[in-house]
Amino acid sequence: MARGERRRRGAPIDGSRTAEGAARGGPARRENRVGGARGTVRRAVLAIVVLLLALTLPGSWFLEWHRARRAVTLHSAIPALPPDSSSPAVAPDLFWGTYRPHVYFGMKTRSPQPLLTGLMWAEQGATPGILKLRHTCEQGDGVGPYGWEFHDGLSFGRQHIQDGALRLTTEFVKRPGGQHGGDWSWRVTVEPQASGTSALPLVSLFFYVVTDGSEVLVPEVGAKGQLKFISGHSNELGDFRFTLLAPTSPGDTAPKYGSYNVFWSSNPGLPLLTEVVKSRLNSWFQHRPPGASPDRYLGLPGSLKWEDRGPSGQGQGQGQFLIQQVTLKVPFSMELVFESGSAQAGGNQALGQLAGSLLTQALESHAEAFRERFEKTFQLQEKGLGPEEQALGQAALSGLLGGIGYFYGQGLVLPDMTVEGSEQVAPALFPPVPLFTAVPSRSFFPRGFLWDEGFHQLVVQRWDSRLTREALGHWLGLLNADGWIGREQVLGDEARARVPPEFLVQRVAHANPPTLLLPVAHMLEGGDPADLAFLRRAFPRLHAWFSWLHQSQAGPVPLSYRWRGRDPALPTLLNPKTLPSGLDDYPRASHPSAAERHLDLRCWVAQGARVLAQLAEQLGEAEAAVELGPLAASLGSEEILDELHWAPELGTFADFGNHTKAVQLKPWPPQGMVRVVGQAPRLQYVDALGYVSLFPLLLQLLDPHSSRLGPLLDVLADSRHLWSPFGLRSLAASSPFYGQRNSEHDPPYWRGAVWLNVNYLALGALHHYGHLDGPHQARAAKLHSELRANVVGNVLRQYQATGFLWEQYSDRDGRGMGCRPFQGWTSLVLLAMAEDY
Repeated sequence: MARGERRRRGAPIDGSRTAEGAARGGPARRENRVGGARGTVRRAVLAIVVLLLALTLPGSWFLEWHRARRAVTLHSAIPALPPDSSSPAVAPDLFWGTYRPHVYFGMKTRSPQPLLTGLMWAEQGATPGILKLRHTCEQGDGVGPYGWEFHDGLSFGRQHIQDGALRLTTEFVKRPGGQHGGDWSWRVTVEPQASGTSALPLVSLFFYVVTDGSEVLVPEVGAKGQLKFISGHSNELGDFRFTLLAPTSPGDTAPKYGSYNVFWSSNPGLPLLTEVVKSRLNSWFQHRPPGASPDRYLGLPGSLKWEDRGPSGQGQGQGQFLIQQVTLKVPFSMELVFESGSAQAGGNQALGQLAGSLLTQALESHAEAFRERFEKTFQLQEKGLGPEEQALGQAALSGLLGGIGYFYGQGLVLPDMTVEGSEQVAPALFPPVPLFTAVPSRSFFPRGFLWDEGFHQLVVQRWDSRLTREALGHWLGLLNADGWIGREQVLGDEARARVPPEFLVQRVAHANPPTLLLPVAHMLEGGDPADLAFLRRAFPRLHAWFSWLHQSQAGPVPLSYRWRGRDPALPTLLNPKTLPSGLDDYPRASHPSAAERHLDLRCWVAQGARVLAQLAEQLGEAEAAVELGPLAASLGSEEILDELHWAPELGTFADFGNHTKAVQLKPWPPQGMVRVVGQAPRLQYVDALGYVSLFPLLLQLLDPHSSRLGPLLDVLADSRHLWSPFGLRSLAASSPFYGQRNSEHDPPYWRGAVWLNVNYLALGALHHYGHLDGPHQARAAKLHSELRANVVGNVLRQYQATGFLWEQYSDRDGRGMGCRPFQGWTSLVLLAMAEDY
């Protein structure tokens, strides 16, 4: 898995469609006739300039300039989503959501300039002299386990967070109405982790609202720094009001005494919110409930006077940051209510404020509806799975849905120049684009990853195909003029602040597995009219994306393919990585060259051609069907696959390239560990038995009577190679690369650990061949049953032991490894339990 801005709102390169228009189906602004005429003149002038450049400049320079320009120009095909699909007018029920997956709890609108809300908290006095302010999900902050117990992806969620001696429960529910996305309410409950605690902790909650420049906030303060409410207005939301209700005992209406502090400033920038609050928590206050001894706490010494927010004029156009601190002893609950003016006028006011008992009823009603819908969709109870497995499945789905984010910004792109790996040009800014996507991990990878998203949507599509259409449509809105999509999307200030600099730039020569076609294939099989209507609209973009992959990653001989973008053969690397493949450090040819043929990529292209050919035929896309049908047939030929990738000396399929097995890392002072090559490489099949070897099986490209199916099942089922009690290893235990570091500072990643996405593909393949007549039917069915038990059983045990789903699992003892929570493709455990492939 290849894991790895100050937002600039400059216009895209002239002649390109703006990104918001591309994703939503319309131009970013409606030009009047004069503007249209001016645009025509500008385009005519530009065309003349381009023609003159083409005639006067050297041909190679002009071609590279043209290529660089196309790299940051959006594709001209009709958008996959209808106009303004993210707006409250078109999708009011999706306008508000928990679309900030990197924070423990927060909501925002699906807008380039959103209104954002969030929660911070801190236990006062837990560590003398240190206040641990919690806000963003971090891998090493000691919080956990945490995650969504329920989340329906639309209007309701319940999350539990364990933080030392505290247990927080965050809940939200939305109520539709009006023309601006409706109303919603939060409830945050803080309780001691252990019952019977004598010394109850003093806790501060920080509720905040952030605007991005266009909204107006007008706070109304009451006694002792308590905000009565916050009124506001924006073009997208109309009039609205926030109300933070007084704290109560959990499950009760009895009020509790709280101490209040407030802070109001211009928006410092979203990545700086935590530090701004930390820096302001420098004054001591007293929390003095009636009849109780006082407690000291650190509070915000803020003011609601405009002139106290900074020098004159500061903040104009920047937006506003308004935060209310509430401090009191646990246990307690607090509620934040957002009311839309149009929703209230449209009838919601008559329903009563969504708070107190009405909020409790709404939350319980949604929780029960979630449970019923979950069982109807996945039928775990009907399949005989117990309450523990059902709870795991609900958490897997909820964590994935609760990890959906909405991002907007400009990525950095390095154009594909003449020489592969050339860095002669500086990265360019891609046009501003929106992206609605699930994320792999809220703590470590809270942004969009292309090949992860295909696996994510396999789960989401079963639950709510509309969400999948939204996500796929947004990803296809990222196509550049050539049909390329960047494999990692770092959009917006908050996303950019969490990404190492070396992963910010996306190279247009580099591909990624086309896993978005996995949910497309499932949509095609399902035959839902709404899905088919979407696929008809999306087809030109799907076709352009696939065509780019097929052409740009072509290998040295016909119908072979090669991942562009392997690392160079540096003296510190045991085996140069292949990040575009998604399998990062999986061993490839020891000496990268243009002669390589990559098995997994060829299988991905074959699967893609098969899906696109079927889609073209069903949609009546005759011209595309004529092109794709023969290509799919050629790529589906086992004879050609054998010729390119069957290694008789290895008894399995393999990559081909300039390779030697005689490489190892050895100490070489003072450089440290250095690669030593004991034998010169030669063109040969690469001996690296593992996930790559299985790809013709994983993507179901083999006939059930194929002579190659048996040998693949042999290595899959052999504990000396890929089989483990916890799932299939990524690399055979018999491989010299098994468990080996790739450099002194780079531990093994895809060199033995168990990964859920590939194990899910394996389960689907075994289930497939176990239901088809053939010599291996019974064995495939038996292996499916055993592998499913191993994978599901281990994920369940680790979840019960740690409270997390993990990025990968040890093939030696099953323990969770890598980052957590990882409720991206590890959520596929739900489909494995449901036997839904």
